[in-house]
Amino acid sequence: MKRNLNDLLYFVTVAREGSFTRAAALLGVTQPALSQAISAFEERMKIRLLTRTTRSVSPTAAGERLLNSIGHRIDEIETELDMLTELRDKPAGTVRITCGPNVLRTILLPKLTPLLQKYPDIHIEFDANHGFRDIVADRFDAGVRLGDTIDKDMIAMPIGPKLRMAAVASPAYFENHPIPQTPHDLTNHTCINQRMIRSGGLYVWDFDQDGGDLNVRVSGQLTFNTSEHIVDAALAGLGIAFLPEEEFGPHIQEGRLIRVLEPWCLPFPGYYLYYPSRKQPSPAFSLVVDALRMRRKN
Repeated sequence: MKRNLNDLLYFVTVAREGSFTRAAALLGVTQPALSQAISAFEERMKIRLLTRTTRSVSPTAAGERLLNSIGHRIDEIETELDMLTELRDKPAGTVRITCGPNVLRTILLPKLTPLLQKYPDIHIEFDANHGFRDIVADRFDAGVRLGDTIDKDMIAMPIGPKLRMAAVASPAYFENHPIPQTPHDLTNHTCINQRMIRSGGLYVWDFDQDGGDLNVRVSGQLTFNTSEHIVDAALAGLGIAFLPEEEFGPHIQEGRLIRVLEPWCLPFPGYYLYYPSRKQPSPAFSLVVDALRMRRKN
């Protein structure tokens, strides 16, 4: 029986994504064509590989067995194809990175722009979101997170300077509320809460006090799970916000937001690029890592 390697690639992608639509987008084919190819593959194999519902797609027992047996081999083939770009005049390939929107804007794009201009055959796909993606299961080459949130089994490399938190509110807010002198005073203020995507809980504001941590649970009318909307709410005078100072951009310097409690906000490790240990990174990935590496100032 003739077997097409495309059929295996199509099946693995659909099974991993749990969606014909997402898989088709990754593969660069239309959703109907992908669905038809999978159906024809199942017909030739004389066995159902995927269970389809109106909301999702999942492997059958036979499909799970096939996915477990060939999925890693598909990955190995793609890695070897990427490695062949070493023989080209210029490196080529796609690097997939998951990260937060702000670090994408402030660190990744500025550092990677010269690389992309020098190597037109290198492509970078960014997944910008506020959650934590499993870079192994979701087949990302790397991710970017704050240094203290990275799993110990990952290779981690700093790509930006240390950060500081900042508690801020608009001048209009402080016209009607006293300036807090200590973090404990925040319990008497309207604060803008943040819902943590990974845990589902509210972020507990973490300050420094005499070398130790001081945690404060705040309350207010608004809760967001996105930092940009927290900034917008603070600018609108709706309460005190607490985020890494870079999230507020020039608003502090230009007086649109007033910073408070600064002595209680000490520097902490910033953003790191992290990725699984790999013996033979592709040339494109190695160039991306080198471009993002922190350089010591002379």
